[in-house]
Amino acid sequence: MAYLFDTDAISELLRPKPAAGFVRWLRKVAREEQFVSAITVGELYQGAYRSPAREYHLTNIEQRVLPAVTVLPYDAAVAKVFGRIRAELEASGKRLDDADLQIAATAIYHGLELVTGNLRHFQRIGSLKVNAILFDAKKPK
Repeated sequence: MAYLFDTDAISELLRPKPAAGFVRWLRKVAREEQFVSAITVGELYQGAYRSPAREYHLTNIEQRVLPAVTVLPYDAAVAKVFGRIRAELEASGKRLDDADLQIAATAIYHGLELVTGNLRHFQRIGSLKVNAILFDAKKPK
């Protein structure tokens, strides 16, 4: 199985003490099965540029994150999936931020399981495979 990591999953790994269960699980996932959306990279950069520790976070992104994953583009094929999902959610009275929808569309288009701690948002999308390992890893034992 290959995985698309949501922004919160990547951010978890950059914490001083990331969730141990998540780190253990991730060590078992082959490098070629680890992906992020260009949208996630943009969110990481946004956070870095808003931070008082800008250079520290930019260095983390460029030296730790980007070499460790394959970045998938947000292109016309993914945008088509985004449009379908957004229309379906709006028709059912559910809304989701565009960035989350774009990340979900990337996972669906590429047949990836989304690794996220944000289950409440992403479970609205029936066709999305969501991996709750990050959520489970944060639960107190």
